Amino acid sequence: MKNFKYGLIPILLFVLGPGALLAQERSVITLWPNGAPGANPNGGEEKVRIYEPTGDHVISNVHHPSITPFIPAKDKSMGMAVIIAPGGGHRELWIDHEGYNVAKQLSENGIAAFVLKYRLANEENSTYSVDEHSVKDMLRAIRTVRSRASEWNIDPNKIGVMGFSAGGEVAALADMHAYSGIKDAKDPIDTISSKPDFQALIYPGRSNRIIPSEQSSPVFIACGYHDRDDISKGMANLYLKFKELNVPAELHIYGNAGHGFGIRKGDTGASSKWPLALITWLNDVNSMSKPDPEK
Repeated sequence: MKNFKYGLIPILLFVLGPGALLAQERSVITLWPNGAPGANPNGGEEKVRIYEPTGDHVISNVHHPSITPFIPAKDKSMGMAVIIAPGGGHRELWIDHEGYNVAKQLSENGIAAFVLKYRLANEENSTYSVDEHSVKDMLRAIRTVRSRASEWNIDPNKIGVMGFSAGGEVAALADMHAYSGIKDAKDPIDTISSKPDFQALIYPGRSNRIIPSEQSSPVFIACGYHDRDDISKGMANLYLKFKELNVPAELHIYGNAGHGFGIRKGDTGASSKWPLALITWLNDVNSMSKPDPEK
């Protein structure tokens, strides 16, 4: 079922349900059409399972990194774009509530969104690592979107990253390790900067790996009070580190939430409102500048 091929739509819709339709209605863009560097040539086809309690589609065995675009109507576009990395412990990707559902809501509010399928370092028998493959998939996605910004009515200086749980780690590391384009690269996409213009970290995993610097992009952080300590306490500490460096940062800790809330139909608690807070923050980012600390 690699890349949800269109010819399989009738069968997939019967087996996978409405969530598959959300993905099927949009084309999938392979990040490296000729094969990703370091990809396992014998990895086989992408896999999908359904988590029965919620109906979530869970992706694994990713060897051909891709993005699925959700582009707003031109008359509603804010000119911004977000590349979304779903979570799943680097073993799988929870592609609905931390991917397609988020992208759909953002695009309905004028923000272009791209759901990233990245290679998974902790999957059984994986030949990948987070830094060498997952993060590089994200960096490639940033460059790819920036290279086609005019096509999608996007300002190339308003392209950010978002990640959930393990995907939050990928998003944060991408901001930390982004680099300017390679001037004489054979691949034109490699000549483009991979630095995101902002980052949204939603209950990111392994927060000890996130090291802010003065070069960090503006950051939106959200998590739950009942999450594990490295997140529920770690995000408060992380916010303070960004603040000390004068990096624009916003923090939301939801008192009745744990891990993995994402966006699910029927959620009514305070944590279900985080996308509205994010969208408001993105409106601020559109005109954000660092304040003079002396004033």
